[in-house]
Amino acid sequence: MKEVVSLTPKEVADILKITKNTVYELIKRGELPAYRVGRKLRVDPQDVEAYKKQGKRTESVQENCTFPTFGSISIQAKTPGIEETVPEARGLVICGQDVLLDVLTRHLERRFREIHAFRHHVGSFPGLLALYQGKAHMAAIHLWDGATGTYNVPYVRHLLPGIPAVIVHLACRMQGFYVAKGNPKNIANWSDLTRPEITFINREKGSGTRVLLDEKLRLSGIDRHMIKGYQQEEFSHLAVASAVARGEADAALGNEKVSLQVRGIDFIPLQKERYELVIKKEDLDNPKFQAVLDIIQSGEFTSELRGLGDYDLTDTGKISAET
Repeated sequence: MKEVVSLTPKEVADILKITKNTVYELIKRGELPAYRVGRKLRVDPQDVEAYKKQGKRTESVQENCTFPTFGSISIQAKTPGIEETVPEARGLVICGQDVLLDVLTRHLERRFREIHAFRHHVGSFPGLLALYQGKAHMAAIHLWDGATGTYNVPYVRHLLPGIPAVIVHLACRMQGFYVAKGNPKNIANWSDLTRPEITFINREKGSGTRVLLDEKLRLSGIDRHMIKGYQQEEFSHLAVASAVARGEADAALGNEKVSLQVRGIDFIPLQKERYELVIKKEDLDNPKFQAVLDIIQSGEFTSELRGLGDYDLTDTGKISAET
């Protein structure tokens, strides 16, 4: 009988060029299937390959992704066949990808046991669309508008037409290039991406990172078709950083925190961005939403984020704007 070979989290981390703790996060989120042998976690090699390839899907996958629905809030996990359903009265669906949202949901469920928070790991545009369509309760976004040089407000006004909303500041993060350790190809600015020897790996359409790239290219007069790899998409900061670490690309764009989770890459800072939470104004009097605001404005929450490092928490919890 053919021997079945499985991988330990450490071996998976070595393959993907990420830390072992990040592997555990992927397993916890259902992005990487795993099973137990006694008390030890194991991962099948084919599942690691599937994870590496999952960002290479066509954009139709993003268009067809399952969002939660209200009434009975149904969350379709990334692992096929796994679904959780909770009553509307107890569920909160939060769109966004940053780890600080994991911290937020953990604090929420610890302090208010009757509230169940569910994360939907999508980019800024799909998150706002879900909020507009009534498929999510709040969305975390980081969308830069090149015309005004501001974050988030112009997009909320246009993507939530006729819906009054508040924008709550979560943190400022640094966006920049992921490059190989030592930056051997001396990548430093947007125009460097057009050099013929540079291979880029992109984020999916609708993500805040993709919007930043496209706006910078537009304002700089750079033809995106001159960027080798522009059409190649992945669906998370971690995925593009890992691709650079594995040598599949020379550069990618993402936030600084993820660069600290991936071995063998350096981070070239380019722009500080505002990461903020959008909530419909009509929901603010609801105790569930007040609970979220109470946590964001608490010293305990900001203290934990400060411990993670690489966040500017100066304005955390403040209302940035109302639309």
